[in-house]
Amino acid sequence: MDENSNNKGLSRIDSESTHGWFVRGYKNKKTYSKLFSDKKYGGKAGSLEAARKHRDALVEELNEIPADPRPRRIVSKDIRNSSGVLGVCRMSKKTASGGVNEFYSVTWRPEPGVQKCSSFSIRKYGEKEAFRLAVELRKKQMTEIFGEEIREINKRVKQAKQK
Repeated sequence: MDENSNNKGLSRIDSESTHGWFVRGYKNKKTYSKLFSDKKYGGKAGSLEAARKHRDALVEELNEIPADPRPRRIVSKDIRNSSGVLGVCRMSKKTASGGVNEFYSVTWRPEPGVQKCSSFSIRKYGEKEAFRLAVELRKKQMTEIFGEEIREINKRVKQAKQK
């Protein structure tokens, strides 16, 4: 078997005092590692064989450990945002009769992979009120999703804007 094939998770270390194969695996932000010294395992080939066996066992062991759920990110600013409130944007849409409907659109993600939206007509509510309703709905939805954590982020964003 070619020495370089099947070496995923293995690194060769040849420094002044250390010669061997280093095995490394990761799971849930934790690193699992072990060095297999040439001297201890009877040379380069012996240490490689031992390292591969350990790596294979480690992979099986790591596969049995349940993955930690990834925390949801809370995005507080985006360079593309022009309304000043993330998730709220002013939009216009042509109607079938050729007219134009203008409104504020609100989007949020109640759970990963799911996006919800709503809108508030500028013709019906007026510019300021439609924007206010959109911002209010966005804040309500974000508080339902993230709880108090979102309030703290909003405070920090507000303080940063005042500086």
